[in-house]
Amino acid sequence: MKPELLLPGGNVEKIDYAIKYGADAVYFGLEDYSLRQMRKGEIITIENLKEVLDLIHKNQKKGYVTLNIFAFDDDIKKLEADIEKIASCQPDAFIISDFGILNTVKKYTKNIDIHISTQTNTLNSEACKFYRDLGASRVILARELSLKQIETIRKNVPDVELEMFIHGAQCMSFSGRCLLSDFMTKGERRANHGECAQPCRWSYKLLEETRPNEYFEIVQDNRGSHILSTKDLALIDYIQNIIDMNIDSLKIEGRTKSLYYVSAIARAYRCQIDRCLNENKIELNQNLKEELAKIGNRGYTTGFVVPEDESANGYSYDISKGLAGADFLFEILDIKDNQIQVKIKNKVNLNQQLELILPDKNITVSVTKIINSKNEVSDVANTNDEVWFEFDKTISDKNLKYALGRTIGVKNVC
Repeated sequence: MKPELLLPGGNVEKIDYAIKYGADAVYFGLEDYSLRQMRKGEIITIENLKEVLDLIHKNQKKGYVTLNIFAFDDDIKKLEADIEKIASCQPDAFIISDFGILNTVKKYTKNIDIHISTQTNTLNSEACKFYRDLGASRVILARELSLKQIETIRKNVPDVELEMFIHGAQCMSFSGRCLLSDFMTKGERRANHGECAQPCRWSYKLLEETRPNEYFEIVQDNRGSHILSTKDLALIDYIQNIIDMNIDSLKIEGRTKSLYYVSAIARAYRCQIDRCLNENKIELNQNLKEELAKIGNRGYTTGFVVPEDESANGYSYDISKGLAGADFLFEILDIKDNQIQVKIKNKVNLNQQLELILPDKNITVSVTKIINSKNEVSDVANTNDEVWFEFDKTISDKNLKYALGRTIGVKNVC
């Protein structure tokens, strides 16, 4: 069975790129109902929801709307006023964690699938059967399950679609039910209303109140003494195992991650899934390992899923520092003849050699000309500038407008 590759869509642009880079489906939140809050101007609203879903369906992909907050009565009242309009846009499914929202959706909508969120902490077959009997077509399993336990659930509940996370950030709390953010921000950053401050990724040391200037080690390690910080989940080595278990959907975390992250991760997992399906390749292509290292991460782990793996130690003691072997330099805004207009994410210098990543390949180029917003030739393009580039070679590719610039990476992905 070919599994679905499910990518996060933090905004319309990321959804578009996720599709081009290999997603079979995307999931995204709506303002007021999502556990991920986006920047103003980026979040998907009821007003532009139909446009988003039309884009997805035009590409023959699926779009899932997350209604996964834990709702108060005021939230339910608002949803009752909004749900019919949301449903009229024809999402392929709602992702739900709260029983009140589930009941409201069932009351006011028909013929839209219900996916049970990982926030419900589904760990066993009976829970899957329970949600099936409530009308759910899919259950998103808790990240605390091992492959063996997931395989048992699959055998016991063959008539429910199963979805599991295969890549991305992990919460230290049980499947995301975080209390730290609420407590440590005095209620200003409510994790389960999409405003998590991610305190599990801060650096901590132990202080005894009678010795205010002495900091005590919590975990002794030659890199420091920290608690709580999790590495990122990465199961790309185990895609063949997961396919063999007939898991329906393989999910990437990251609705708040960058356009580059979403695109590059989609491409890497698309490649590995296709290799497993077409060539029965269990061993990971070395280029894909290098590719994952180029993408922002906090160190990789198999977490609870493959506890016997040598990477299963899920803690990262360099907690405040993300890792990346390549910097995201720019995205393309416009193309005219041999000139390309770009939005700069990190500084680019004249004559700098860099790499363009596209959905199916990488191209190495050098910047031979920079024209700034005043139509002046420049030696440098700085962060947030919109400039025109000329490269040392002509690039003809139907997906060029979806190319992203980065510092030099691996030559061939697949």
